Formats: sequence, structure tokens, C-alpha cells
Amino acid sequence: QVQLVESGGGLVQAGGSLTLSCVASGSKIKINTMGWFRQALGKQRELVARITRGGNTNYADSVKGRFTVSRDNAKNMVYLQMNSLNAEDTAVYYCYGRVGEKVEYDAWGQGTQVTVSS
Repeated sequence: QVQLVESGGGLVQAGGSLTLSCVASGSKIKINTMGWFRQALGKQRELVARITRGGNTNYADSVKGRFTVSRDNAKNMVYLQMNSLNAEDTAVYYCYGRVGEKVEYDAWGQGTQVTVSS
């Protein structure tokens, strides 16, 4: 089973920046698309950004122009650089990876809290 661990969350002021990291590990690692979801307290989980193995990206409209998702395939890592943060970005951020094995499945991290003060 592939395990994912996020890091880099914390408290920042509005307008500030933060970078999240996520590393995947396991006895068998073949990860296709990777990305980030977030869930604010009392809200539904939403897709923030994703990136294919070849580097194609997609972003939620709310973060376009502010967030950048990237990955290092050799290190099995995915990153989320967040700029111009606002209060609406406050949430638990989860990384995920689409694992390509006999059957595809999504592996999830435990989440890291990002809090943006107004």
C-alpha cells in the first residue's frame, strides 16, 4: 500500500505564502495523477489542484493565479505553493495520488492544517 504524508501547514497572515509538501512511500510505487484537496470546517471537501505525471495541471477557479502545484517523480513528492492567501483558504489540506496497480485507487494523506488570519 502506498502511504502519503503531508507537511508544511501552519498559521499565516492574509496575503502571505505557504508551501505544502507530500511524500509517497511504499513497497510498490506507481503514481499517476497527484494533487491536493482541502476541507474547511463544516464544508465539503473540494479539489484544489492536480498534476499528471507528465506535468499537466488543473486548478480550482478560486486558487488560479495564486497556487502552483508541482511534483518530483524521482522523489515521489508533490508540492503546493500557495501565495496571496486569504481567509477562504483556511482548511485541512490533503494530498492524494492515483496509484496504478492491478486496479487504480487513490491514496490519501492524513491532512495538514492551513490557517489564514484575516
